[in-house]
Amino acid sequence: MRIAIISTSPRANSNTLRFCKFVQNVLEESGQHEVTVVDFAEYDLPYVGTVWMKPDTLTTFQDAFISAWGEADLVFFASPEYNWTATPQILNAFHSLGGPAFKHLFENKVFAMAGISNGRGGRQPALDMTTVLNKVISFTNSFSIISPKLYESHETDKNLDADGQFVGHEVYDRTARAFIEYTLTVAQRWNCAPVAVEA
Repeated sequence: MRIAIISTSPRANSNTLRFCKFVQNVLEESGQHEVTVVDFAEYDLPYVGTVWMKPDTLTTFQDAFISAWGEADLVFFASPEYNWTATPQILNAFHSLGGPAFKHLFENKVFAMAGISNGRGGRQPALDMTTVLNKVISFTNSFSIISPKLYESHETDKNLDADGQFVGHEVYDRTARAFIEYTLTVAQRWNCAPVAVEA
């Protein structure tokens, strides 16, 4: 399966990137998936409403981000919790790309949401990303699904090192892996070919 993992924090070496690397490490254990991580540390999308983005005028970052997302069957979005919501960068991306020129980004995909905190938080950014992305899927008349299981990455810096290696409490490792496994199951069911039923 082709999988994109999007770290939506604009900070370099963020806790969100640690979590995304952890997801990548877990997914690559099986050797069955093609995994790409995109880091928003180089984010340069214009503010929605100021410029119409066009597929033939993309910057290096924009092309890497849109290509990874567009080629994926499954897309993980991870956002830090800023003032009880998702980063403005990812919400701006959903709005800016949610039109005819980039409709393929919202077509026939499974999405999964995670909120990242260095304390006890993360649920609200995952919920807010879900709300906006669901609206864009509907608005573009696309056929995709957002997995119902969210993940709240608590005390991320205490549980994961800079390379996304697990170093913390066993509950973190167990619940994060359960989130990834559940998401893979949803994606496999969504992407399987329909079975013909004989009359």
